[in-house]
Amino acid sequence: MKSATYLLIFILLISSCQTSHKVLSKKTDYSFLTDSLQLNQQIEKYKLRGFSLVVFENYKIVYSNQVGVKSANSPEKIDENTAFSSASITKPITALLCHILEEKGLINLDDPIEKYLKRWHLPKSKFTENNSPTWKQFFNHTSGTNQGGFADYYEGDTIPTIKQSLLGQIPRYDKEIEFLFSPGTDFEYSGGGYVIVQMALEDTLNKSIAELAKEHIFSPLGLKNTTMIQPNEKGFLTNIALVHDENGNVIKTGIPITPQVGASGLWSTPSDLAILSIEIQNALRNKNNKVISHRVAQKVTEATALKNAVGGWGYGWQKSFEYNNYGWFSCNGSNTGVGGSVFATMTDGNGFVFLANGEKKNRIPVIGHTQRKILTLMDWNKKPANENVQEMPLSLKQKLIGTYDDFLYGQKVETKIVEKNNRLYVESQLLGYFKGKNDNELLYLENGLFKIVDYPNLLKFDFSNGKLSSVTLIRDHLKVETQVSNKEK
Repeated sequence: MKSATYLLIFILLISSCQTSHKVLSKKTDYSFLTDSLQLNQQIEKYKLRGFSLVVFENYKIVYSNQVGVKSANSPEKIDENTAFSSASITKPITALLCHILEEKGLINLDDPIEKYLKRWHLPKSKFTENNSPTWKQFFNHTSGTNQGGFADYYEGDTIPTIKQSLLGQIPRYDKEIEFLFSPGTDFEYSGGGYVIVQMALEDTLNKSIAELAKEHIFSPLGLKNTTMIQPNEKGFLTNIALVHDENGNVIKTGIPITPQVGASGLWSTPSDLAILSIEIQNALRNKNNKVISHRVAQKVTEATALKNAVGGWGYGWQKSFEYNNYGWFSCNGSNTGVGGSVFATMTDGNGFVFLANGEKKNRIPVIGHTQRKILTLMDWNKKPANENVQEMPLSLKQKLIGTYDDFLYGQKVETKIVEKNNRLYVESQLLGYFKGKNDNELLYLENGLFKIVDYPNLLKFDFSNGKLSSVTLIRDHLKVETQVSNKEK
C-alpha cells in the first residue's frame, strides 16, 4: 500500500467490456453522461481493468456506471456492489467516527491522545514536552508525526500488529514513529498519526475500529458493501475488485491486507461513499440527516489547517478547492494497484465518487478525464457571493505580475500572475487540476484583500522595495503568512 501523499492529491484526478449503467433519477435522464464519458474506451486505451462511478445531485444519487472486470484472471464484471480497497479515503471516515463517539460522550477530542493509549505510548520528544497532541491534531495532520504510508501485505505474509507498525518494525520504516515539529505549528501528512488514533480507540473502548465503524456509521446508514474488516478476518466482503499492476496483471493474491486500518483499511463502493457524502451534506443543512448531526458535519468539514496544508485541510477531509462558487470537501485514496476519490459540495448536495482497480499510470488519465467531464456536463453553478470587487490600480497590477514560488498550496511548483486583456490571472498546475483550466482571475476586493476565482482562501499581498515579498492566506479564523520570491526579477 503506497503512501497517499498530499502531493498525489493534485496529480490524481482492459478490454472492451460491456458497460453496465443505471439512471437512478426518475425526473431527469442522465444517460448523456454515458455517451460523453466513454468509459469503455477510456479503460481500454489506458489498460485499466475496471472503473466504478457514481454521480449525485440535489442530495440524490442520479447516475451509476461500472465498466471492466474485477480481476484480469476472471471475466466477472464489476457491478455497483463491487467494493474496492479505498486507501486514504479511510481517514475522513475514522475522523468522523471519532466525532460521533465524542458526541456520545465516549471520548473527548480536545484531550491529549496519550491518556487514551495503553498498549503503547507516544515517544518522548522535545516537541511535545509542553504540548502533548490532541486527537484533532492527528485528524488534520498537524500533530507533528511522520510515517506517511505503509507497505502492502497479502495472504501468506507475516502481518504486523499496529504496535509493531508504530515501533517501525515493518517494511519502509526502521525506527519508531517520531515527532518532526511541535503539535499544531505545521502540517505533515501522517498515516502513522491515524494508526495512533486507531490504537487509542481500541484501547479505550475495547472494540476493534472495524466493529466501532460498523456499529456507529456503516450499519445505521445501511452501507452493506463497506467495511474495515480485513481480508484475513471473518466477515470480509466477497464481491471485491482485485488490485492490478501497470501491465494489468493481478498483484500477488490481488487482495491487500491492511493492519493500519484507521489510516487506509476501508473497503467500499462509490454508491456507499456517495450515501455517506449525502448524509454529511444533509447534516450540513440539518435536514434529512439520520446518523450524523449538524454539529458533527460542521466540525469534520471545516478548514482547520492552512500552513503547508495544500491550500486547506479539515478533520480528515481536504479543503483545497472551489468550483463555480461551490466549496467542496474531498478525499483521494491511492494504494498499490487501486485508487479513487470522493468530491462533494458543501451546499446543494452535488458530487461524485470513483474507484478504479489499476496502477497510477492506468487510472489517473481516466480519473482526470472523468472528473473534468462531469464538472462540465453537470454544470453545477452557484450564484457568487457579493464580494465588493473593485478596480485594481495599474501600479498594483504591475507590482503583482511575475513568477513565484507556490504560495497557494505549498507544493514547490511555479505560480504565475499574468495580465490578459487588462485583467490579472493566476496560473498554477495545481490550481488548474480540479477544473482543467490553468488560469483563474485575480480579483481585488474593497477591503484590500484579493480573491482568486475558484480558490478557497483570501489573500493579502505585502511588498518590499516594490516587489511582492509575502502572501498571507486567510480562511475564516485561520491565517498564515508565506514568504515568496519572484523568480523573474
